[in-house]
Amino acid sequence: MKRRDFIAGLGGAAAAWPVGAVAQQADRVRRIGVLMNLAHDDAEGKNRLAAFRDALQELGWAVGRNISIETRGAGGDPAKYRQYAAELVGLAPDVVLAITTASVLALQQASRTLPLVFVQVIDPVGSGLVASLARPGGNATGFTSFEYATSAKWLELLKEVAPQVTRVAVLRTSTASAGIGQFAAVQTVAPRDVTEVEQGIAAFARDPYGGLIVTASGFGANHPQLIAALAVRHRLPAVYPSRHYVNAGGLIGYGPNENDQHRQAASYVDRILKGEMPAKLPVQAPTKFELVINLKTAKSLGLTAPPTLLARADEVIE
Repeated sequence: MKRRDFIAGLGGAAAAWPVGAVAQQADRVRRIGVLMNLAHDDAEGKNRLAAFRDALQELGWAVGRNISIETRGAGGDPAKYRQYAAELVGLAPDVVLAITTASVLALQQASRTLPLVFVQVIDPVGSGLVASLARPGGNATGFTSFEYATSAKWLELLKEVAPQVTRVAVLRTSTASAGIGQFAAVQTVAPRDVTEVEQGIAAFARDPYGGLIVTASGFGANHPQLIAALAVRHRLPAVYPSRHYVNAGGLIGYGPNENDQHRQAASYVDRILKGEMPAKLPVQAPTKFELVINLKTAKSLGLTAPPTLLARADEVIE
């Protein structure tokens, strides 16, 4: 063999090797973890995960072909967040979708290197999840749920549907710093268990002209029927942070479209699977909000939703 032929042949082999390696890497089944705030069998949680999987499929990732998804549902239980975070880290996934602040904190306690994409997180900087929104700087990035201005919108909606309201209680988790930031100037009912929530709402409702604002929290997300039923029983017009509560019988829900957030999360998971780092992907604010009204609940409370409010609603449940 002539020397130049040998060199050409060797060069051709060297050039072909990376292509084969890339193809082999692309063919590898990638593992995605999911740590949910809701119970594993919660219908709303299933809907959101379906949106996430559909968006992944549009990006070329299909379960059973080139990805697998391991899902755990903590159901708002602090012990289960820790347990399932450890389990997911032990499975060595390529990336984890972390739903709510509690999921991110549990996963970061278990690993500071595992890439995380979060959704439904209210204050990622204040909660210590990222260094800044523009430059997260660690192993996590994702999509926030609210800006603090949303709190004022909830109060406006409550006054619009129930103008007689002169007193407002805010139901939030007392340990959540974001809840404090949103409602520092408003009276608070701070839940730690079901009995305390029932007692707090009942005590507040003894005086007339009361209304209720429910903030986003793990407790509320896992007890929407309870909270909605208590509000109706005690004749309290109430505004909630998402359609989840309205589907369960709540009066009005206003907040980010959570299915849309899960679809957006798929775009970040896709980018991380293709080699980008969470530290360099900016945290994004919600772009789609939805207003949902339950007319059946309004009727049971003796309220008539103004036509102007109904016209702005994304969905009216009758």
